[in-house]
Amino acid sequence: MGWTYKREDAEKARAVGFRDAQRSFDFEYPWLTEPLTKQEIDIDLPPSLSCKGGLTKGQRQGFILILMLLGLSGLSQPELLLSGLSGVFWVLFSLLVLWRAALLAGGLALATKKTSDLAAYDLDLPIYTVMIAAYKEADVMPQLAQALRKLDWPDDRLDIMLLLEEDDSETLPAALHARFPKGTRIITVPNGLPKTKPRALNFGLARAKGEFICIFDVEDRPHPSQLKAAYAKFCHSGPELVCIQAPLIGANANRGWLAAHWSLEYAVQFRFLLPALAAIQAPIPIGGTSNHFRRTSLIDAGGWDAFNVTEDADLGLRFSRLGWQVQAINLGTLEDAPTTLRDWKAQRSRWIKGFIQTWLVLMRRPSLTLKQLGWRNFIMLQLTLGGAILAPVAHGPLFIVLLASVLVDQLSPGAAGWALLITGWLVTLSGDLAAPGVPLRGRLLGALTRIFYWPLHSIAAAMALYEMVTRPHYWAKTPHTPSMDTDAACSTGLLP
Repeated sequence: MGWTYKREDAEKARAVGFRDAQRSFDFEYPWLTEPLTKQEIDIDLPPSLSCKGGLTKGQRQGFILILMLLGLSGLSQPELLLSGLSGVFWVLFSLLVLWRAALLAGGLALATKKTSDLAAYDLDLPIYTVMIAAYKEADVMPQLAQALRKLDWPDDRLDIMLLLEEDDSETLPAALHARFPKGTRIITVPNGLPKTKPRALNFGLARAKGEFICIFDVEDRPHPSQLKAAYAKFCHSGPELVCIQAPLIGANANRGWLAAHWSLEYAVQFRFLLPALAAIQAPIPIGGTSNHFRRTSLIDAGGWDAFNVTEDADLGLRFSRLGWQVQAINLGTLEDAPTTLRDWKAQRSRWIKGFIQTWLVLMRRPSLTLKQLGWRNFIMLQLTLGGAILAPVAHGPLFIVLLASVLVDQLSPGAAGWALLITGWLVTLSGDLAAPGVPLRGRLLGALTRIFYWPLHSIAAAMALYEMVTRPHYWAKTPHTPSMDTDAACSTGLLP
């Protein structure tokens, strides 16, 4: 099911290069070749770019062939197969460790530079749309309203849209009683499938008024000047810059073991890895919140894939395929990490499932993706997105092998294996210790016990693989409660 744009919106978007996008992707938007005579126009993300259809015929045949070859090799030459798989594993993970080390070094170098996000910008501020998709989030409506009231943007140029599902009878009364900024629009998203955040965002995109669009989650507490920082970045860049990512900051790192690890992961990802990727104009799987867009570029790219459960990563990589850029700013957004294993596992399995969906869409036509990205970006894409899939799958089995090797010498990974393990841990440790914004207690708790945290990712990966077969488009929702850590990141300088 598509979403609807007004005629004038499509005409404005066409002026910024739809035909270039069409040529890049080698498909046609049906409404591009028709005269704009209708009052409203329906737009669907082309099937080739959506994960709705699942595996292509060629992908299914390829996976079956690989499994058959592995099975036959295991029956005829088991030792040779094991040796070959070990060699492939060692090479792949050596590349991933080196890639992460390079990004960490680049991100650390960028972080040491004294730069201000609030450079000069056009004082004639445009309308800025802020969209928040919420479902059964009554408890956090007052906190969200308070955070949005603090945004430093003229009220008459701020278009806040709260997108609520039609069957959500809990959140609407709470939203109506919360003190949202004047002019906030509460929009009901009609019932339909899939019931996902990107579907709600697409519904909102068709009704957005702003020249620029920002996405926040319901639990977010953004820096008040974040919109001005993003706008300044847009003003000082060319039209090829279509998305700006603000860092997400775990505000509750001291609330438990899982929260400490999650907060460290976010600190490294958004303060080191993502800025380093942006600096070299590599493909970037953006985060699901605190990202800022040119509205016409969102329309141009086809909006979000409503069937992808990491619609953010998918959209960021689609931007790269179009030759567009994603950049980062420093002024961040506070979020709370999951504190229970159940919530952490649900969220992490959704992320891994979405990464798999995104990779499969990209690899439907590898030659086309390679042509669009070039060899350099294509390889970096595989290291970034492929690593985000392979590492969680391998962590658990590797941990079991290491434990078993203590009891059985024959299972020892050998000198090369131990060297790879220790190097990987030291690279991760260096990022954990250098990343800003995490209190000392949470930092040490996470950094020193990371090796016990990694195997949990394999449990989440197993759940993700199971859901890829049984319910690929199911959105595992993370519950939220009002935060008790609103001042947790003050010492970082990212928040006032």
